[in-house]
Amino acid sequence: MAKELKFADEASRQLRAYAAEQNIEVVWDRYEKMQPQCGFGTMGICCRICTMGPCRIDPFGEGPQVGICGANADTIVARNLVRMIAGGSAAHSDHGRDISHTLLMAAENPDSDYKIKNEEKLKAVAKIYGVETKDRDIKEIAKDVARKTMEEFGRQEGTIVMATTAPPARQKLWRELGIFPRSVDREIVEIMHRTTMGVDADYKNVIKQGMRASLGDGWGGSMIATELQDVLFGIPNPIKSMANLGILKKEKINLVVHGHEPVLSDIIATVAQDKELVEKAKAKGADGIGVAGICCTANEILMRRGIPIAGSFLQQELAMVTGLVDLMVIDVQCLMPGLRDVARRFHTKLITTSPKAKIDGVEHIEFNEKDAVKIARQIVESAIENFANRNGHGILLPEHTEKLVAGFTTESVFQFLGGKYRSTYRPLNDAVIQGRLRGAAGVVGCSNPNTEYEENHITIVKELIKNDTLVVTTGCNAISCAKHGLLQPETAFKYAGEGLQEICRAVGIPPVLHLGSCVDNSRILRVLANVVAEGGLGNDISDLPVAGAAPEWMSEKAVAIGMYFVASGVYTLINHPLPIEGSKNVYKYLTEDIEKEVGGKWAFEPDPVKAAHKMLRHIDKKRKALRLKPMMYKQAFKPEE
Repeated sequence: MAKELKFADEASRQLRAYAAEQNIEVVWDRYEKMQPQCGFGTMGICCRICTMGPCRIDPFGEGPQVGICGANADTIVARNLVRMIAGGSAAHSDHGRDISHTLLMAAENPDSDYKIKNEEKLKAVAKIYGVETKDRDIKEIAKDVARKTMEEFGRQEGTIVMATTAPPARQKLWRELGIFPRSVDREIVEIMHRTTMGVDADYKNVIKQGMRASLGDGWGGSMIATELQDVLFGIPNPIKSMANLGILKKEKINLVVHGHEPVLSDIIATVAQDKELVEKAKAKGADGIGVAGICCTANEILMRRGIPIAGSFLQQELAMVTGLVDLMVIDVQCLMPGLRDVARRFHTKLITTSPKAKIDGVEHIEFNEKDAVKIARQIVESAIENFANRNGHGILLPEHTEKLVAGFTTESVFQFLGGKYRSTYRPLNDAVIQGRLRGAAGVVGCSNPNTEYEENHITIVKELIKNDTLVVTTGCNAISCAKHGLLQPETAFKYAGEGLQEICRAVGIPPVLHLGSCVDNSRILRVLANVVAEGGLGNDISDLPVAGAAPEWMSEKAVAIGMYFVASGVYTLINHPLPIEGSKNVYKYLTEDIEKEVGGKWAFEPDPVKAAHKMLRHIDKKRKALRLKPMMYKQAFKPEE
């Protein structure tokens, strides 16, 4: 019997049931087939690093307590964990590397399809790297910035320059602990070296390198990606749009972009508006070309263009099940190979575009920035041609959409609080100091079929805003919030506490602010650094009344993100524990002792209400340490609970 998605949005419930009726296998079916999953793997106590094994440690103490080489549970768990960090850091940072190359190409090639859309942001990044801007051609500045950011990935001396944007107290702590990142690639390679058979066996020392690599991602590779995407595609500004699968239209050609890198999706969005191609679409009987996004590339083109979001990670197959997707084009990350088999049940054409991410049996059109418009045009024309292959049968379009406001950034979020000509974080800090706001929380990340779809995301967010905590969101949590109506200003008057309502009413913002894709978690780091710099709330990120959560995490990227927030001083909560429960020492270190070193720590809680309350208790603890005023309005949450 098909799993019922009780908490999910109505569109997902409807299409999940329809897929089951049609015997179309999707992600929840594959999850059920995997039950019960390997307990050793879940606890992190299996090792496949060499071929003397694989080795498994008995968590009950009756069987082997060390592997063949003598590695104990602490060593095995720590190695497995930081290898996840290496994978996650590599994914987001490689994204940043590609954007650096695109910027250089845009600066060097006068015929490039990419242009520098925000010169002020380019100059701001140039200042970080010590690049001279006065009386210089903007393309010459861009060349220097591109080369400087490329150096961050493979420098042999010094440390990551972008990380110097962290608060001075935080930088000092990283240097004292020996975890200030040196270069992105070096830290990832060193993880792989240290965790090779016969190298580092001290679990704390292994995790220390995991922190350094994750910081190289968050304050390096990912931050470079975000900053340079703003240069190339423009800084997002608050923008209205729609979310959920109901944005697909029966009368239009539906081209869905899925993945993470906007170098492709942004060009497709432009090309799809070409008058000649629109006329071709109409000649085929369509009423134009509709572009929609899935996953984080959806967030990228939403933020800058207002293009509607079709759905999140777990909806990628359901989009095809509507029978209305004429073409889905994918680049990298969070792509399910199961898309191939679902596409074959419909007329949908599936196209891969990255040499890093092919799927056997799926058409591949390799994308490169030098021929961006030409390739994008080929893809759009393929969607137009495939429109005629709809047979009118098997179409099920759930008529469910929600309005949203997205497009907030480090630069724009608090211009609203300070005014257009008084861009400052002072009003935010004062709202926290005076007790209108309890604090802030970042709720981010994936969706996972191992939990009730979206329940954790939505319940945690509602509980936080009910208690006057401003929420910022990225990635699939942002999409879930959009589908459930939480990215609308009027949401404040339905779900938020009185203090947060007061701010939302005065400024006209939602109580949940959409900051972008998962690579844009770097925006949250920059916001925290700016709040510290504004003053009045301590000297470091670890002093702030803030917390973070990834309520339905599933990816190695989530582990890397979580670790760079912890290493930056943020209390970071996830629902299901990291795969570390096979080591009592590693578990205790990451959930307790690490806080004494870096000011942040991990927390695990599957119950979303209890999870939100843990975050609120932490925020209250920080308020008390700062001796802030009591909350101005009556609170729904009482600490003693």
